[in-house]
Amino acid sequence: MTLLTIEKLAKRNADTLVFPSFDLQVDASVVAAIHCHVNIREMLIHIIEGSFQPSEGYISVNGIHILDRQFAREIGICTLSEGYYERLTILDHLKFYKDVYESDFLIEDVALILGLKDQLHHRLTKCSLSEVKRVQFSRLLFADPKVIVFEEPLQNVDLETHRIFINFVEYLTLKGKAVLILTGNMESALTVTDRVYRLGEEGLIPYEVEEDSTDSSLDTEEVITEVPAELISVQQVRFEKIPAKVNEKIILFSPTEIDYIESSDGSANIMIDGESYPSDFKMNELEERLLPYGFYRCHRSYIVNLQRVREVITWTRNSYSLVLDDRDKSNIPLSKTKMSELKGMIGLK
Repeated sequence: MTLLTIEKLAKRNADTLVFPSFDLQVDASVVAAIHCHVNIREMLIHIIEGSFQPSEGYISVNGIHILDRQFAREIGICTLSEGYYERLTILDHLKFYKDVYESDFLIEDVALILGLKDQLHHRLTKCSLSEVKRVQFSRLLFADPKVIVFEEPLQNVDLETHRIFINFVEYLTLKGKAVLILTGNMESALTVTDRVYRLGEEGLIPYEVEEDSTDSSLDTEEVITEVPAELISVQQVRFEKIPAKVNEKIILFSPTEIDYIESSDGSANIMIDGESYPSDFKMNELEERLLPYGFYRCHRSYIVNLQRVREVITWTRNSYSLVLDDRDKSNIPLSKTKMSELKGMIGLK
């Protein structure tokens, strides 16, 4: 059953195109993410909230048009600029939300789902930004809308809140909700859902996340056994540099400088100390060239320097991430089909 329908939606400011016309449908129990720039994300939020009108097209939730008064009751929005009362406790906020929405949801259950049970009597002035974010999530449980839209839900949150959010989204889908995430962080989107789109000048484009084909004749044991043998070449001394473009210059990077490589819009970007450098090489070419230096294709769109990996996180049984020991503590998605292979490489059972 389709709960969220976006049809031929477009927005222009005077002669400037904010985003071109696009269509999107999100069914019940489905999570979708739109990866876009901040100006597009903010405009979409304004349109959904009703503070701006689209140049063309419309949005409907459960068959209710955005101009209908009932629309606001069917959709819940959690934005970056969500308001709250700093002097009140978390418990005060939960009681307030429960009363406003006349909800039957028990406060104890909400606190348990969002990991707030031990902080109920803390004033928000004493809470971390991550705990405040979880309080903001709680409003959606009491409101109980059919469709929920999150704006950058994982921005600047700690790992515990990241884990809680993934479980929270899974809970919402089990309840038959449709979830839409608007974000500029592709890594965050991929830890929550495989249904990711890019929205830009070209329109809405599905992001390819399926795994590369593998030889079905090889079982898991054979794959794990063979990988360490390939990695023996890491010990060999090689001086091959990796070229990347910076303005009109070509810079040669040593493999040991590289944190990870990300595929974006068909191009490979080399990530070093939080900076992105475009490469003319394709991902498969970079994977082959960097294998002797301890790099690993952890996802269709990511090649990671294993020497930079600090943590391997299991969010759910099908969702994993690698946390790097780089400047930004980058969180890189690890595809579920690669998890057993990686375990074999690092000697885990």
